[in-house]
Amino acid sequence: MDSYKNHLVIVFAIDHYNPLGVIRSLGQNGINPIYIAIKHKVELGTKSKYVSKVYKVASVEEGYDLLISKYGDVYKTGYKPFVLFSDDKTTGFFDLRRDQTRDKFITYNANDFQGGIMHWMDKKNILDLAEKHGLNVLKAVVVDRGVVPDGLEYPVITKDINPNAGGWKSDVFICNNEAELISAFTHISSDKVLLQKFIEKKNEVAFEGCSVNKGKSSLIAIKSTYKYNIPGYYSPFMDCTTLNDDALESALKSIIEEIGFEGIFEIEFIVDQEDIMYFSEINFRNSTWSYASTVAGMPLPYIYINGMIDGVISNEAKTIVPPNFTAMVEPVDYKKRQELGISSIGEWLADFKNANCTYYYVKEDLEPFFEMVNNWEKLS
Repeated sequence: MDSYKNHLVIVFAIDHYNPLGVIRSLGQNGINPIYIAIKHKVELGTKSKYVSKVYKVASVEEGYDLLISKYGDVYKTGYKPFVLFSDDKTTGFFDLRRDQTRDKFITYNANDFQGGIMHWMDKKNILDLAEKHGLNVLKAVVVDRGVVPDGLEYPVITKDINPNAGGWKSDVFICNNEAELISAFTHISSDKVLLQKFIEKKNEVAFEGCSVNKGKSSLIAIKSTYKYNIPGYYSPFMDCTTLNDDALESALKSIIEEIGFEGIFEIEFIVDQEDIMYFSEINFRNSTWSYASTVAGMPLPYIYINGMIDGVISNEAKTIVPPNFTAMVEPVDYKKRQELGISSIGEWLADFKNANCTYYYVKEDLEPFFEMVNNWEKLS
């Protein structure tokens, strides 16, 4: 069925293994969502057996028009459809149109303000908020592209001020001196640039969760820590555990409550060589790693929907992650390990076989996995 307690459930996203995880998290809990899929490299979520209906569109704008025309009046029944996102572009697009959509759909939001999420997507705003709540934050300054501030401590890393501005990853440069920064500016497309103190990371940590009731009720489901570090890239093989730090959990939840966020989120940290964690950012939408929460017994999309209907996330929603729980992005992990020469094919196969969560291979839903295998070159 494509509805839950009379609410239609719609996944609206750039087609990727991220929304595939959302679709599977819902389908494995009895909800077969409608999928508005924005064309990407390879069809993945569109191939899942769990979708009830698929619309393929070329852009967020085309998908938005389709959503309004087909489902914009459903709310008159008294049950607004849920629309779930898994990429920054779609999340930001809807956040800037909340005044036009709040009476039609239930979507992620920050205190119900139009533009509320976009405000906190601003890297300087969210860094300042994290510091206010007692988290370690690396020193950062925002400048106009081309401006070198006085007293800058090198090395620095350049970042777009917002994930929907500039070239995102293509605007990231590590600069060891002023000359390198000036050169980097010639390649950066964002008008506003965050210059942040750069450290050689030892690892990265991500926390997956969801929140309802304007952030007053939230769940931190899993903590993901990378198995190995790749400079300038994410690690596709990770350990997943329960967060057992009450002070940190309280700080994270207090940040979400101050933002007033309703939705699925990911909070990221980098870890330095002395194992000190520094806050990095919050993704105000489902993350690629979220599906590991589902496999561990905490399907965040399903928990979020129930929480929005009930007004609170049930205490029973949280479970303890099993020991030695690992998750793997199979094609990326295989390729990276072979490139880096850090494991044999046999060692990789053993890790693949023993992984608790794989993001493509799910034996009950194999079509997306075969699609990935048949289009390996497009994804690698």
